[in-house]
Amino acid sequence: MTKLGRLRIPLRRVIVTVTRGAVLVAALVAALLFVADRTGLIERYFIYFPREKLEGDPSLLGLAFEDIFFSAADGTELHGWFVPGRNEVTWLWFHGNAGNISDRLENLKLLHDELGVNVFLFDYRGYGRSKGRPTEKGTYLDADAALGHLRSRSDVSPGRIIYFGRSLGAAVAVELATRQQPYGLILESPFLSVRHMARLAYRFLPIWAVVIDRYDSLAKIAKVEAPVLVLHGDEDEIVPIKAGKKLFDAVSAPKEFYTVEGAGHNDAYIVGGRSYVTALRAFVEQLAP
Repeated sequence: MTKLGRLRIPLRRVIVTVTRGAVLVAALVAALLFVADRTGLIERYFIYFPREKLEGDPSLLGLAFEDIFFSAADGTELHGWFVPGRNEVTWLWFHGNAGNISDRLENLKLLHDELGVNVFLFDYRGYGRSKGRPTEKGTYLDADAALGHLRSRSDVSPGRIIYFGRSLGAAVAVELATRQQPYGLILESPFLSVRHMARLAYRFLPIWAVVIDRYDSLAKIAKVEAPVLVLHGDEDEIVPIKAGKKLFDAVSAPKEFYTVEGAGHNDAYIVGGRSYVTALRAFVEQLAP
């Protein structure tokens, strides 16, 4: 039996093989990104996670409410709940990117009971009972329509509407505030932009380069003239608190930052407890009539 000699592969062949493999991988990635860019796959699987079925309504928690159906400027039918409060301040609520308004019932009761505000909580297009498919432009139209509905009501003071946005909703609230000044603007767990989020989530893929929907709050926040409160959990696992602080630094209007110690991305109102409510109440009470 003879010993097998060492397998010798010319270095040039190795270099050519590796280069071809790298080129193939790059071509495949480029093709996938091209398809994603043209079809909106990134938006569908990275930004929006709507759920159609409502798992209850405010009456489950003993709250009187009004079922509201209204339309955006492009004709899309939207749905929301108006819960009357004890004072003249109205809370226009822009929720995050997942679920629907029925996932905010406990938080809704907390704000209603503790702050005494009217609350209008609605679903963007494609969420809950609202029709259509979510897009950045579409959510801005939805925000306009929600504000328009509130301003048309005889039981709402048009000059005392606070915009409250959480996560994706913070970006929608910022954009609306640059065009329609609110009584105050409250941003909870806000991000800088979708591109920045894509860079954080996909560090080794240029997903950020083909994202259609931008939600670039950092580029817009300086245009807001109303008082701003930013709340952010210091253990936010999705949007780092340093992003919230960077957005806060860009605010040119009167502003406050409140750190919710121990809170993640979605549980600030739970973890924050009384101090969370106190921070909101103090902000609302100091707003000039």
